[in-house]
This record gives sequence, C-alpha cells and structure tokens, in this order.
Amino acid sequence: MILHSLIAALVCTGTGTGAPAAAVGAPAPAFQAACTDGTTNTLAMFKGRWLVLCFYPKSFTPGCTKEVCALRDGYQAIQKLDAVVRGVSFDPMDKQNAFKAQYNLPFELLSDEDKSIARAFDAVGLFGLAPQRKTFIIAPDGAIAHVFDRVNVADHDKEIAAALEQCVRKAATPAAKPPGK
Repeated sequence: MILHSLIAALVCTGTGTGAPAAAVGAPAPAFQAACTDGTTNTLAMFKGRWLVLCFYPKSFTPGCTKEVCALRDGYQAIQKLDAVVRGVSFDPMDKQNAFKAQYNLPFELLSDEDKSIARAFDAVGLFGLAPQRKTFIIAPDGAIAHVFDRVNVADHDKEIAAALEQCVRKAATPAAKPPGK
C-alpha cells in the first residue's frame, strides 16, 4: 500500500523540481559551474555563440559513456555550426576530469554538485539523485532554441547536429517584412 502510494505520488507530481520548465523561446537560466578546463563557466561567457548543454546522469555509467562517446565521435559536425558543447552532471570535478580524459572528449564537462544548474533547467531526475538526460540548444542571444526531453544515447550527436542546423538556418532567415515597408 505504501509503495503504491509512493508510485502514485511520483506519477502525479513528476520528477522535476517544480521550477518552470526551460522552454523554447525563453531566456536560458543563468548558471555558474566549475569546468574541466579549470575555469568557471557562466551562461554569459557564451553570449554570441551557440551552446549545447547536455545533462547526463552519471559519469562512467554505460548509457552516459555511450552518449558522450557519440558526442565525441560526431563533435566536428556540431563544431562546424560554431557551437560549444558542455556536458553536465552532479559528479565532482575529479570524476569529470577522469571521465573526460579516459574517453578523450573534445568538449568540456561541468560539475553541478549543488544541482543548481539542473534545478534552473528543470532537469533534476528522480529523487534528486542525478540529472535527467536532457539537452538544451541555446542561441547566441541566450534564448533556448531547442530542447531534447528524450535522448537517443547512440545517435545524440546526429540529433544535435540536425536540430542545431535547423536552429542556425532559422536564426539566419530574415524576418518577413510587412508590405510597404
């Protein structure tokens, strides 16, 4: 009975934090986090560039390893679209550094140990133990351009490149001018 009630409560309330979902068109939440390159990354430092923010549950787990290795293998296609990739998990910086080194990742990882970034993006997973597997494409103006609520770990690089290409193309298309202007 207790288990049934707990499951019902989770189904009815979801796994998020109650924070408003970071939605397409909304400004991306500001963040600050330690990065594997030794710097502190903030949203503001990416202004003027496309940013791909990939939340993953835990370094060195099978699904997360498959996801970051797919991103590594398809990184050039994403980079050609002038995008910066950052992976985000709750893992401490030493574990993020080891994960990046072991799999020779060409992009940096952020440590969100205090869960503040995941909370801001409504990407905290079940019981708050790990982030949800979610990806956000953030436009150069800081607006959220695309959200992946579901991720195919084996092909996420291709999903990102295709969505990013559409976002870049849409951003480059001049707005229709009203007649007579």
